[in-house]
Amino acid sequence: MEDAGNFWTWTAIDADSKLIVSWLVADRDAESANMFMNDVAKRLQNRVQFTSDGLKACLEAITDFFGSQIDFAQLIKIYGKSEGLNATERKYSPAECTGAEKIVISGNPDEKHISTSYVERQNLTMRMHMSRFTRLTNAFSKKIENHCYAIALHFVYYNFVKIHKSLRVPPAMQAGLIKKLMSIEDIANLIVEEAPKKRNNYNKKENI
Repeated sequence: MEDAGNFWTWTAIDADSKLIVSWLVADRDAESANMFMNDVAKRLQNRVQFTSDGLKACLEAITDFFGSQIDFAQLIKIYGKSEGLNATERKYSPAECTGAEKIVISGNPDEKHISTSYVERQNLTMRMHMSRFTRLTNAFSKKIENHCYAIALHFVYYNFVKIHKSLRVPPAMQAGLIKKLMSIEDIANLIVEEAPKKRNNYNKKENI
């Protein structure tokens, strides 16, 4: 897609099972926040504790879709200037976190569990697994469609195949969604099963 502009990857992770509950590639506006939270809400059955960053669109979407049926808090981090000797180095250097503020929005969230550490670590995992996020390289995504396909494959692999180091099982197994380990071959077979079957109209000529 030409002139696609900036896109973000929204993710929701379960702190216990490390399962990626939902993800969305979109802008950071209210419409995207509503789409994302609508999907998250459909995938949850029980009351949960939810922590988000300070994005206003996210705050409004969570309030709209969950109301008082959630223990919700925001963790707003305060960042200083990026480190670096010159403008170029500062541009690509991570900003330094100088503090954080916990704000209770609704319900009764447990303060010790008000954290965005797991989703931040997942963001690192996603970037380490996919070079499409590496700027200034040939691997960086140039088409939004292909970018979304790559992310979808990553999350299927992460949820159902990749064994989490501390859990010793994939997140989907920890969450009780599967009972036996899956492999990359299993994912490939799912693609074959879902792919539309094309009729082969090629007629091989007989040798005369």
